[in-house]
Amino acid sequence: MRELVESRLARLAEVEELLGDPHLVGDRVRYRELSREYKHLKRIADAGRPYLSALDELEGARELLRTETDPQMRELAREELEELEARIPEMEEELEVLLLPQDPDDSRDAIVEIRAGTGGEEAALFAGDIARMYQRYAERRGWKMEALEFSATAGGATKEIIFSLQGEGAYGRLRYESGVHRVQRVPATESSGRIHTSACSVVVLPEAEEVEVQIDPNDLKIDVYRSSGPGGQSVNTTDSAVRITHLPTGVVVTCQDEKSQHKNKAKAMRVLQARLYEMEKQKQHEATAAERKAAVAGGDRSAKIRTYNFPQSRVTDHRINYTAHNLTDVMDGDLDELIDHLILHYRQQALEQQGD
Repeated sequence: MRELVESRLARLAEVEELLGDPHLVGDRVRYRELSREYKHLKRIADAGRPYLSALDELEGARELLRTETDPQMRELAREELEELEARIPEMEEELEVLLLPQDPDDSRDAIVEIRAGTGGEEAALFAGDIARMYQRYAERRGWKMEALEFSATAGGATKEIIFSLQGEGAYGRLRYESGVHRVQRVPATESSGRIHTSACSVVVLPEAEEVEVQIDPNDLKIDVYRSSGPGGQSVNTTDSAVRITHLPTGVVVTCQDEKSQHKNKAKAMRVLQARLYEMEKQKQHEATAAERKAAVAGGDRSAKIRTYNFPQSRVTDHRINYTAHNLTDVMDGDLDELIDHLILHYRQQALEQQGD
């Protein structure tokens, strides 16, 4: 562990020197990569330096016990030794997680796609609730939320919503939210008090930059048409809505959230870049293909990752057997405890695989 920490401290010094190179200013991709690496190494250093000091103090206490003859000094050394032997394993446990290879995408902004699934209008209402949950979580984290696309049902509920979350580690915090979310509750329209089950699907993508995803304009089919549904006074009066089809992959993105065709096209391109970036990642990491396929499923209840039970104020994440009874707080964006459990679970899983 000492050698690993010392090697990361040495790398931190190298990265600091590289970031200070004036020639790096023009290389946006390289500068961004080094900045992300620096932030990760800095977290290791903040935990690693006290750990190295504790190891030195441990050795000093052991040496004192070996050589000291004064009873009082020996007792002080023994107390220090016991304290350090209890504290160092906790420090090592924290460092084990930090020393895991980080996904370079974790520090990126996120694009979140939420679609109503099984359950009709109640599913669409639930999709809106989930969107608000993430909005409130973003507010707690100090992230900026930007709507990219919204499609409503005839009743005005959320059929589909796509938005970006911009802030440090947005994707890393929310990446495990991808999947089918299921709700059990009595709909407002249910007069008999019967509990209904419905679902929505959530996909969280790392936002890609234009320099990372090269899109040939000749590969795009761009259609413009009149907006429909919620918007402004210009809805249905101008061809402001945009549909972009990426011909080689068949990926289709639509956007009609803005009154400006230019703005809708720009937002649609951001979503397209994120989807293509994710597809490229899948080619490089085939093991994640099944997870992505499940995440974009049409909201089938059988593919659920989490259940929100309103009558019992219970939220259960089925992947990690985590249950909490603070559903109201969770729906109000109090997600850190749940997300921390997920991150710890998958990092420990990665650590075990690394050990194999």
